[in-house]
Amino acid sequence: MRTPKDWGQPCPNPACVHSNRMKQGNVSASATDLTQSGKRRLLCCHTCETQLSETRETVFFDLRTAEDKVMMALKMLWVRVDLTGICCVLGVTAETVLAWLKRAAPQADVINRPLLRSLPVTQVQRDERWNFIARKHAGETDATGESLPDGEDGRQGSWISFAPEFRLMIAAMVGPRTLDTATEVVAVTKARVAGIPAFFSDGFTCSLAALIAAFHVMTTCARTGKRGRPRKPRCEPHPDLVYGPLVKQKHQGKLRTLSPRVVLGAERLTPLGLTISTALIERVNLTLRQALAPLTRKTASFCKDRERLRQRVLFFQAFSNVARPHMSLRQPLPLHERTRHGAMRPRWRECTPALAAGLTDHVWTFRELLTATFEPLDSPSISG
Repeated sequence: MRTPKDWGQPCPNPACVHSNRMKQGNVSASATDLTQSGKRRLLCCHTCETQLSETRETVFFDLRTAEDKVMMALKMLWVRVDLTGICCVLGVTAETVLAWLKRAAPQADVINRPLLRSLPVTQVQRDERWNFIARKHAGETDATGESLPDGEDGRQGSWISFAPEFRLMIAAMVGPRTLDTATEVVAVTKARVAGIPAFFSDGFTCSLAALIAAFHVMTTCARTGKRGRPRKPRCEPHPDLVYGPLVKQKHQGKLRTLSPRVVLGAERLTPLGLTISTALIERVNLTLRQALAPLTRKTASFCKDRERLRQRVLFFQAFSNVARPHMSLRQPLPLHERTRHGAMRPRWRECTPALAAGLTDHVWTFRELLTATFEPLDSPSISG
């Protein structure tokens, strides 16, 4: 017996018993409408008779441009094409491309919030990549010469937390090289991993304080019976925390030595079978430079707005996790599955970081990335 297709759209009516719940069998296609951006199916909730579009709350909703053109513009942003080149090829203005990017950027949070939860990682490599907005020297700086957290010019780094075993970007952020930004990155990483993994980073002095702020235990001092105020509780590193920085020494801009150091958890590092290394996160920095035009060295395509840089970095994180196959994660196909497709005979099964971590069951297409919808985390079907 033929069953109706599930369109992956929850009913938006708050009064409906199936409100914000997916795969309940209450939504089906009722009509087809031809819009300026392409053919659209109109869906209907049979419980409350609410009508909705299949592109509701997505990038393509109420859009006057063809979907293929919008997807081509967004794809070109991730292959180091600047705004001038995109406008020249597609015949659009820079304001139009930035408006499409503004629509697509919130989709990164829509994907990260339900997928990046309780990740079973054993180590996290963290690093920040130098960049600037508008100009290299900010008009207003702090005592250390860094840009202000909400500054619109000067040095703003791209912070990445990376899980090497899955090649997964756990957290991505744009901000100055300060303790507050480091603390925020570690806090986001802590919320998305299970347990306390080992942390490896460069020799940034604020990294240790940021880790202790997230992973710590409070030690209460016993009363001595002597006169005076009792000692305040002490904030100490968690006994399971392992942290090893890789200190770089440079001379005249050239790297001379690399000195690994074990700051916390020296007795646990060897049993875990881990070595202090930031090689893979440094490779991620190169990937970002090769993918995003504003991060290229000595470029005229740098971002003039902090929010634009943040949108590109965050959306590239989601794109890299679910829709960009990683060569080191691919698996050889069995001989009986190596069927020829035209002139090509594939030998490998492509795999993305999210697929390797068990977060998804297939390699997402770019349209899936832009139109994915999820139930709220407090939904009865998720919370049980």
